[in-house]
Amino acid sequence: MNFTQLTTLAFLQRSAEVYPSKPAIVYGTRVYTYREFSAAAEQLARAIRADIRPGDRVAFLAPNIPELLIAHYAVPLAGGVLVALNSRLAPDEVARILRHSEAAVLFVDAELAPSLGDARSLSPALNVVVEIADAEFGSPAGGNDRGHASYDDYVERAVPDAEPLAWRIADELAAISINYTSGTTGAPKGVVYSHRGVYLNALGEMHHTALTSASVFLWTLPMFHCNGWCMPWAVTAAGGTHVCLRAVRSDAVWQAIDVYGVSHLCGSPTVCGTIANGPEAHPLDRPLRITTAGAPPTPTVLEQLDVLGISVVHVYGLTEVYGPYTVCEYRAEWDLLPAAARARKLARQGVAMVQADPVRVVDEHLVDVPRDGITLGEIVMRGNNVMTGYFKDPEATAAAFAGGWFHSGDLGVMHEDGYIEVKDRAKDIIISGGENISTVEVENALSSHPAVLDVAVVGHPHETWGERPAAYVLLRPGHRAGEQELRDHVRARLAGYKVPDHVVFVGELPRTATGKVTKDALRGIPVPPESATARTTS
Repeated sequence: MNFTQLTTLAFLQRSAEVYPSKPAIVYGTRVYTYREFSAAAEQLARAIRADIRPGDRVAFLAPNIPELLIAHYAVPLAGGVLVALNSRLAPDEVARILRHSEAAVLFVDAELAPSLGDARSLSPALNVVVEIADAEFGSPAGGNDRGHASYDDYVERAVPDAEPLAWRIADELAAISINYTSGTTGAPKGVVYSHRGVYLNALGEMHHTALTSASVFLWTLPMFHCNGWCMPWAVTAAGGTHVCLRAVRSDAVWQAIDVYGVSHLCGSPTVCGTIANGPEAHPLDRPLRITTAGAPPTPTVLEQLDVLGISVVHVYGLTEVYGPYTVCEYRAEWDLLPAAARARKLARQGVAMVQADPVRVVDEHLVDVPRDGITLGEIVMRGNNVMTGYFKDPEATAAAFAGGWFHSGDLGVMHEDGYIEVKDRAKDIIISGGENISTVEVENALSSHPAVLDVAVVGHPHETWGERPAAYVLLRPGHRAGEQELRDHVRARLAGYKVPDHVVFVGELPRTATGKVTKDALRGIPVPPESATARTTS
């Protein structure tokens, strides 16, 4: 009578009743109303249910297409657990996750299927492989020569008069999905999300990004990453419109913004830069809100977006906390600050979102560091939006939860106003001659140079100082800058010991599919021999 198990399935059920004729999903020539969205989820759920037992994992390897969005409802509706795979993984990496998750069913996009061959051989637990054709990619519906079932044939076999589907669940702490980490620091781990966790995170996202039934959300964020920061559920809860996008290019993004009247999107600072620096960029005459995370956005990019009339909601989190956990909550008094000072405020990671427990910055004894904006500590979290654990990995789970808090591995500071600021991953901080150098701080200094489009800073071994920073810089098209010019630019803004010993110009930076620079790859790029040791201490 006075308690209901929380599940995001209720969001689609409600929106299908309240907004039955409203566009729910738009993708090229395809449009689904909310009634059709719900019906498609039910039909897919019935087909899946025939091939799994309750709790079995169902994997999807696909870009941001409607089928993956529908799966966020169909898989749990069928009683399964969704495993959305990174669409940029190599076949061996896909196979490793399929074996670890013991997925019983795999849905794979037609563009990605050829690299897998006969995917049924990738894991002994895999019983069914379904191939998704996509006319937008140029693969019309039909058969394939890999022996996989076609998506259309698979869903059409669903029996409409079978046992009714339950849009409610028995246990809100049961798994709804497993998200595998990027594996940049080791083998990917399966992060288990509960129905309760995604429900609360989705409501928090809906509040902080100001989603309403009038919202038009553009899918620039991969749905495989933290289940798209729970946005498949948040946008649906609001009754907004999902605009699916197969690939993120500035022309496609700006076309969608102009044609569909996009009001919201999410993405890494790389996506923000793509939008701000695209040749199609132009000031907007209506609100557009970008929610960004994955790495601290540079004040320079924030200023560029502000000029275009695009507001930025800066959030911070990890796969282990359902995506975003903190938000840089905007304060009205910041309106009085100069643009550069306001951008520095917005570049902070902020405070816990409304549905989350307070975030802390602590020392090695779990004691809070001073609120001075200087003292480094580890960011730790706990509460409803912390994973239930790593799938089949109790040792890693216990290590992550040491002391009763989830340990992020991120180093940050706590400001006087209670806002946190991420300074670095613990593994990325550079210790040079006993001094800590934040790579983020050096990257922000370099990004403020007008010729710099993108930059990453890593530490390289040094005989005298232990480690020294090296910067890998991507210049803007049509701009020039020399190594010494950029080093002088940093020297004018930071202490001399923070100035990179080397500036290496590159054609691109290696990144994960979620926009994070793979700094281990950069550490493998040799730098020129040290030519002037004195310059590191000046």
